[in-house]
Amino acid sequence: MISIKEKIKSGRLYFDGGFGTMLQSMGLEGGQTPESWNLSYPERIISLHKAYLDAGCDVITANTFGINSQKYSNYRELISAAMDCAEKAISGYKDRYIAFDIGPTGRLMEPMGDLGFEEAVGIFSDCVKEAVINGADIIIIETMNDCLETKAAVLAAKECSSLPVFVTNAYDKSGKLMTGACPHAMIAMLEGLGADAIGMNCSFGPDIMLDIIDEFARYSSLPIIVQPNAGLPEVVNGKTVYTISADEFSEYMCRLCAHGATILGGCCGTTPEYIKRTIEKTSVLPFSLPEKKHITAVSSYTHAVVIDNEPILIGERINPTGKPRLKEALRSGDMNYVLNEAIKQADLGVQILDVNVGLPEIDEASVMRQTVLAVQSVTDLPLQLDSSNPDAMEGAMRVYAGKPLVNSVNGECAGMKKIFPLVKKYGGAVIALTMDEEGIPDTAEGRLEIAERIISTAESYGIPKEDIIVDPLCLTISSGKSNALVTLEAVKLIHSKGIKTSLGVSNVSFGLPQRDKINSTFFALALEQGLNLAIMNPHSKPMMDVYYSFKALHGLDDGCIKYIEYASNDSAQQAKAPDAPQNTLISSIVSGLKDDSALICRDMLKDTPPLDIINKHIIPALNEIGIKFEKKQAYLPQLLMSADAATAAFEEVKRCIPPELKGDERAVILATVKGDIHDIGKNIVRVMLESYGFKVYDLGRDVPAEAVLDCVIKTGCRLVGLSALMTTTVSSMEETIKLLKSHDPSITTVVGGAVLNQEYADMIGADFYAKDAMDTVRYAEEFYQK
Repeated sequence: MISIKEKIKSGRLYFDGGFGTMLQSMGLEGGQTPESWNLSYPERIISLHKAYLDAGCDVITANTFGINSQKYSNYRELISAAMDCAEKAISGYKDRYIAFDIGPTGRLMEPMGDLGFEEAVGIFSDCVKEAVINGADIIIIETMNDCLETKAAVLAAKECSSLPVFVTNAYDKSGKLMTGACPHAMIAMLEGLGADAIGMNCSFGPDIMLDIIDEFARYSSLPIIVQPNAGLPEVVNGKTVYTISADEFSEYMCRLCAHGATILGGCCGTTPEYIKRTIEKTSVLPFSLPEKKHITAVSSYTHAVVIDNEPILIGERINPTGKPRLKEALRSGDMNYVLNEAIKQADLGVQILDVNVGLPEIDEASVMRQTVLAVQSVTDLPLQLDSSNPDAMEGAMRVYAGKPLVNSVNGECAGMKKIFPLVKKYGGAVIALTMDEEGIPDTAEGRLEIAERIISTAESYGIPKEDIIVDPLCLTISSGKSNALVTLEAVKLIHSKGIKTSLGVSNVSFGLPQRDKINSTFFALALEQGLNLAIMNPHSKPMMDVYYSFKALHGLDDGCIKYIEYASNDSAQQAKAPDAPQNTLISSIVSGLKDDSALICRDMLKDTPPLDIINKHIIPALNEIGIKFEKKQAYLPQLLMSADAATAAFEEVKRCIPPELKGDERAVILATVKGDIHDIGKNIVRVMLESYGFKVYDLGRDVPAEAVLDCVIKTGCRLVGLSALMTTTVSSMEETIKLLKSHDPSITTVVGGAVLNQEYADMIGADFYAKDAMDTVRYAEEFYQK
């Protein structure tokens, strides 16, 4: 049988369709999990697999989506049964494959939630090991809506198997994941991690995916997977149906093929008939693989930064060299100072942040990992991971949510042997310094020779030329009058070879007075020679003047909009010093600075009434970040970190409010319904409600209806929020609502989750449908104002 990696190069590959919704039509009841049928009704699982095989699919997906070691103590038995069903189904069919299906854990990753990165890798690794033992042909990681959890799953698959790894994420209508990632961000990260095919599944129908696939086609060099739902679910005569028919679905799939899709399948609502029609119509269409894109890019958990014609600024302030206050913060564990430096530089307009914590007296590997996680919690800028310690570099690369910029390697063989394997495993663009065992060449040609040697070595590790960015090194002119000229000549020469360049610009003036005068002039000269990346101090007004002026003069600023915006701002704000006045409570909460928020609030309480702090500072700050979240100007990580900061401030206020002024406590009961272990949405709602001052009774996940009612009776709370991610558990939500209403019709229920919409909510008798966490907060506030 031809290998799956070869097959996807020669023609379209077809997956099966919506397994969970098909099992519902076969009798799966509310509260039952699809994976439990692997043991109780294996014949039904086998028959469903065969129905898709008869429809013509190449790959059947084992019924393992919801299985993992945190959910089931008998996960090995369930996986073995699922794989046995799949093996029996494909027996007798030629050239068919079994994909082992990995879904999300249902928990939020740290620092937003309680799931540590290595714990997540461990959970996924347990499953991958069983997949290998039981004969899987492919690992498919699907319906992921968190960049970092996706990375954990891919690493588990790569570290525990040699199987092909396919990855599909669940994007919303705006083309973003729940945590904010756009397709290009995921493409950059997943290609770096070594995925074999990437794309999108679930969420919506193929019509919505047509609005997203062009970004995949523009940036992906890998085969593109599309597995849409059959449109959106609707309730007709008490039954759930999907809005797009098999014929309409297959027509859309033809259009998706024309836009670059090469691996096709279906998700919720797609029966074998959908797959059959899709294969009939698309198998005759011309086929071509995506072309290699040769794009130099880095990414964060939200977006990618392309390094090409427009110069990119790297903020240098998180580097202890020459910065006594930062050294003190790193020694004392004052992460708040570091986070403030990150936020200030982001506000000043840099596109990438350098992170270097190299001090001999600290545990660099531990502090580097902690700093990377913390900085990514308050800003969505990509990071340059800057360390000469391979252990610190690997630890940071491992937990980094995205594709990092790695600083650095040089022409010494020993250094490349340590760093390039890390880049090959975790992905990244690499800064290459033009020095080797013999030092820094005196000529531009000598520096180019080292650069080309580094690129050749990188390619031997499977790292493409576009992922190497050469720093021809800038030596101070105080020690050699030709130093700047040689560097500028090297930038021009290296740029002429199609190689991207970087410089630590301020090195040119070391040892001289009024360094900004030299730095800014040298910066302008380097940009003229083709400099792509500048590591610089964004607090320097002369440097920023050069940057915005250069872009305007070189046609890189349409209508001079960015220059006008920059020039219109107060120069003092543009050049504010690192030791600028402290943040306000509102700005600290919006920025997600938990420690600052608590300290500022504590100080304000000396002369400000507690309720004024709540009503005039904390709530306005939460409303500000909430509005940004709804407008897609901020994403889930920022929202949750702001909520944590607000909660820290609330705790300070609570200590100062006299009991007689506290009034009745506003409370909400939350639960993920019976049969559903995915409580991400419920946990987000809990955090937001608590940050607004609500008392939350969190019953957890997989909660029986009777337990919800018991909590209502015990606490007297009349507002209940219910969450469900899986279509198979909506009936459990309905049962819970019926039980609550039968006890007391005045009990108010709010429902939400990926599978819910207004029509579903109306059908099951809910009082309110919340499309997101902020919707729930606003409804709860209205409820208690009645």
